[in-house]
Amino acid sequence: MNKYFAICPRGLEELLLDELRGVGGEDLQAVHGGVFFAGDWSTCYRANLESRIATRILWHIVKGPYVKEEDIYRLAVRQLWPNHFTVTNTMRVVTTAIKCPLKSLDFVTLRVKDAVCDRFREDLGDRPNIETRNPDVSVHVFLTENECTLYLDTSGQPLWQRGFRKASVDAPLKENLAAGILKLTGWQPGTPLIDPMCGSGTFLLEAVQMALDRAPGLDRTFSFERLKSFEAMNWAHIRAAAEARVKPAEPLDIRGYDSDERAVRATRRNLQESGFGGVVTVDHGDVLETQPLTDHGILVANPPYGERIGEQDELAAFYPQLGTALKRHWAGWNCFFFTADLRLPKLVGLKPSRKTPLFNGPLECRLFEIRMVSGSNRKG
Repeated sequence: MNKYFAICPRGLEELLLDELRGVGGEDLQAVHGGVFFAGDWSTCYRANLESRIATRILWHIVKGPYVKEEDIYRLAVRQLWPNHFTVTNTMRVVTTAIKCPLKSLDFVTLRVKDAVCDRFREDLGDRPNIETRNPDVSVHVFLTENECTLYLDTSGQPLWQRGFRKASVDAPLKENLAAGILKLTGWQPGTPLIDPMCGSGTFLLEAVQMALDRAPGLDRTFSFERLKSFEAMNWAHIRAAAEARVKPAEPLDIRGYDSDERAVRATRRNLQESGFGGVVTVDHGDVLETQPLTDHGILVANPPYGERIGEQDELAAFYPQLGTALKRHWAGWNCFFFTADLRLPKLVGLKPSRKTPLFNGPLECRLFEIRMVSGSNRKG
């Protein structure tokens, strides 16, 4: 049984825990920014393939106390790195820390890199090459105030990189954050879904994959495929099982609109290149004019908070108009707005029934739920 740590956007830890339980994870423990879990290699492979929420899955190698950099070097040099990957694999070291008293994390990174290379030299007479941009293998160092944990990354490129979104407009949401937001809305396939400010279509792409039961990692490779422990037959079976359960792509009641023609073109291109061209309807439309075709459903939007429409004073003028449009057109719908602009509910003039704190990278945000009660607020 291996131990792992799955990283995710802050605020989505409990959703990730549920996902990991679903792929066989045991001894699950959610902490800020991720979930500890245990499992065999099948669990690791399935977590990478199936998780919509995780950013990456790290395999726990060792944990030990430290006072100074040389303690970390000694911990790292004692590990049998040549048992985990070959000398021909390129590698890098990534260091993160919370309340670490050491002066330079760059120096820690350098000492761990030296330790791994020294171990290879001692055992094999040769050392792996360093590649910082796109290495075969990444060693992750995590430091607390007095403990160092060493991991090997099993994911490679971040898991939010599904391999789909080729075209994008300004500052798109990462796919795993969009997937988490969709889960927080309670949306289920079969329920009408509209994103009236769809940008490059991230919410739409994630919703389609959920509706078709399509594992988000089917179109990409993973770092675990380069580890010596890789079980190729096991992975082939897991992947084939995931491919076999994908539902046929048929038109769904999922719609996207944007007032920017470039965004509409980008979304259509992304859906087309992902094989979902005929599944989702995407049209040019202003959020203030857009109207639903059904009397209930989920509206989800990531409105601008300073960039796309304008600065703070322009948004302050836009929000009351948005409130009027919601009252006029969206009775019976559950409306969700993900934003870093905490003025939104007050300026929209509608009281949120729920406020969920989330982080978009370092940026603190909220997911506001505004229930538009059927039969009230409707104007001619």
